[in-house]
Amino acid sequence: MTQKVLVIGCGIAGPALAIFLKRIGLEPIIFEAEESPNDYAGLFLNLSRNGLRIADELGIANEIVKEGYRMQIMRMYNGKGRLLGEISDRNKEVQGYTIKRRILHKLLREQAERQGINIVFGKRLVDIQMSKNKVEVTFKDGTTISGDMLVGCDGIHSKTRQCIFSDSPTPSYSGLISYGGFSTSKDLPYEHGVQNMIFGKKAFFGYVVKKSGEVYWFGNLTYEGSPTRRELMSIPQEKWKKFIEELHIDDPVPVRQIISQTKGDIGVYPIYDILSQPIWYKGRAILIGDALHATSPNAGQGAALALEDAMLLAKCVRDNSHLEEAFKTFEILRRERVERIVAYSRKIGQKKYATNRVQVFFRDLMLPIFLKATNKQSLEWIYDYKIDWNSVITYSKQ
Repeated sequence: MTQKVLVIGCGIAGPALAIFLKRIGLEPIIFEAEESPNDYAGLFLNLSRNGLRIADELGIANEIVKEGYRMQIMRMYNGKGRLLGEISDRNKEVQGYTIKRRILHKLLREQAERQGINIVFGKRLVDIQMSKNKVEVTFKDGTTISGDMLVGCDGIHSKTRQCIFSDSPTPSYSGLISYGGFSTSKDLPYEHGVQNMIFGKKAFFGYVVKKSGEVYWFGNLTYEGSPTRRELMSIPQEKWKKFIEELHIDDPVPVRQIISQTKGDIGVYPIYDILSQPIWYKGRAILIGDALHATSPNAGQGAALALEDAMLLAKCVRDNSHLEEAFKTFEILRRERVERIVAYSRKIGQKKYATNRVQVFFRDLMLPIFLKATNKQSLEWIYDYKIDWNSVITYSKQ
């Protein structure tokens, strides 16, 4: 039985996996490149109900509900403010919750610490060496540590992936950037569970209004080249704010109001994804979460998929003493689902934009019909996917 597990990354997948591994009697240690917990850590994300079920198993679902914004209805407007329609789950389970990324990170990290899991900061991975029975990692500070198993949970630009699979596909730029921030408003109405999405004249815009009056907002824009986050954030904040205000100057009044009343910095991020990763594991090392199958945010599934990975991998290791067979079973059970969701999310992103009057006309004409059909069609394959912690996995030899 594997004993010491080296977990690289303390975002979402890493702490969740460590908690499940600890539960099955293993000794996980989390290594994070950052020098200390990041109190900002991005903007916000959607944790859909398939991920919320895993959070419940981890013991943090109640805090997510308390801190987050309920997602129940998505309303779509055109660039003139006309309601095109809505996607609604009024009579079903909540779709999920919108929550600040830093809060979700903190909830997971603190839950791991309560379980006695060691989290070591300031450990930037530089090399991985494997033998038949051990895996050894070297960090930038010169320290090394060995374990029985290694899991790369270090995000889309994973150093673990680079070390293990030097010729693996690099993340693919979607052609879009995402920007957003937090605002406050006394004028915008609070509508329980409602998300507002606007097909602006030049860019897509979305927002939710919390009961406190705090507004979470974001925009998506086509952007040439293959920008990095560092490159985008090197542009001064005042230039970004002016650019974004001008970008939405012809959009409905709430949009301009929200942007102008933004508190703090505006975050700007390029959207990359990984449509398919041919190799998921090698020897005693495996990837999960964004390191393996990063998805664009359009379907709101990145965090949920990371939590699903964590729970299922722990189950596979628990139910099979042969590590390679456990890894292989994990891949067989996960590959089709995650690749389908990544492709679906990219497809949604490509439909957000209409660049000329003819496209706008047909989008506004057809979207209400599409939304009615969406309300009738089932997305249960995404939201109602369930993993039963207590069931036993029978490994496959495919």
